[in-house]
Amino acid sequence: MANFAQDPLPPPLTTPGHHNILRYITYDWCDSVKFSAKGIYGIRLLVDLATQTERRPVSLKSIAQRQQIPLAYLAQLVSPLITAGIISSARGQRGGIALVRRPEELTLQEVIALYEGPIAPTDCAAARESCERMALCALHDVWLELAAAMNRCLSGITLRDLSERHQIKSATCAYHYHI
Repeated sequence: MANFAQDPLPPPLTTPGHHNILRYITYDWCDSVKFSAKGIYGIRLLVDLATQTERRPVSLKSIAQRQQIPLAYLAQLVSPLITAGIISSARGQRGGIALVRRPEELTLQEVIALYEGPIAPTDCAAARESCERMALCALHDVWLELAAAMNRCLSGITLRDLSERHQIKSATCAYHYHI
């Protein structure tokens, strides 16, 4: 059973007129909600591009160094972004990758879905036809509500928002010295 006093998750969902049933089940389903390194690194790559003041191609090598992501792994993340029309690439000495879309038009939900697929806590919430017990399952509506809430939250955060957060945190950390 989850310890709600120390649990880092937000309070469980409730529906009007119903008891909070999530208090009585474990959080074993959370393992399916974790995002992969691919999705997280893809977001970091885009945040790095969004924080560049000049809108010109940026080398993967420089992004890999700033973001501390292995260059070979970073190179694998570029193709889906090009295919989706999010970034472009240019070869040559002044080549690299650049944002095609404006940071305020690109949501965290879109980027995560590109790398991870549907954002949902369970398979039945991601693909409605995946479970034959769906009509009988008391939890199915809860999983759908949770998936909708996750997608609403991630849809409300743009690459511009993340870029601004990154710049604030970077400025704050620049003044901390460790000996």
